[in-house]
Amino acid sequence: ELPEKTEMVIYCELGANQRAIYDTYEAELRDYVAQQDDDDLEKNSMNVLAGLTRLRQIANAPALLQEGYDAHMSAKIDAMLEQLDGIVSQHKVVIFSQFVTMLNLIRTRLESRGLAFSYLTGQTIDRATEVDQFQNNDDRRVFLVSLKAGGVGLNLTAADYVFLMDPWWNPAVENQAIDRSYRIGQDKHVMAVRFIALDTVEQKMMKLQQKKRDLAGVLIAPNTSQKSKMGKQDLLDLLE
Repeated sequence: ELPEKTEMVIYCELGANQRAIYDTYEAELRDYVAQQDDDDLEKNSMNVLAGLTRLRQIANAPALLQEGYDAHMSAKIDAMLEQLDGIVSQHKVVIFSQFVTMLNLIRTRLESRGLAFSYLTGQTIDRATEVDQFQNNDDRRVFLVSLKAGGVGLNLTAADYVFLMDPWWNPAVENQAIDRSYRIGQDKHVMAVRFIALDTVEQKMMKLQQKKRDLAGVLIAPNTSQKSKMGKQDLLDLLE
């Protein structure tokens, strides 16, 4: 029988500069959606999804857009590092993001702190060594993992903290990530922490997930039933 698992959400308030960038892109996407009817939105669903992805990147760190923004401008990374500093001497932590560029920003900040870490993305060749070093080397306190590369097939029971840096459209994918640590062989209480940017599409995604479990599926799948499809008002609600 597995020990207890606790999940919590840390809401991060964007600083003035990050907020201004976010609001600019959000207003642009909202205007675009408002000018389309449902048929046009369905035809242009990939454009809408790309716009939503940009908002989610800005909510993480504007530098993810690769348009020259300050790499240190990230309320989320600042909040995560504050949490990490308080626990890393006693606990091992897995940090998930679906954006490899986000992991690279975190990687740079960890290096500046002198923290040893493992790193796994879809480009990693020797996955087994990265996992083994984290599991068995006490000096490796942190494991940076891309959500796509680490969703299945990993045993990371050395960690008792799991940080999810960005919400995924389908929460089942997040649960798979948490289960890399919360699985057979785990003998410690596991704490899963989601970092959500306040007053952004991320916070609204969490509410909409309760109605439509796989948001990406209902947004972009052409054969989605009308009942489950994400319509114009749903999109405007995300961007209000």
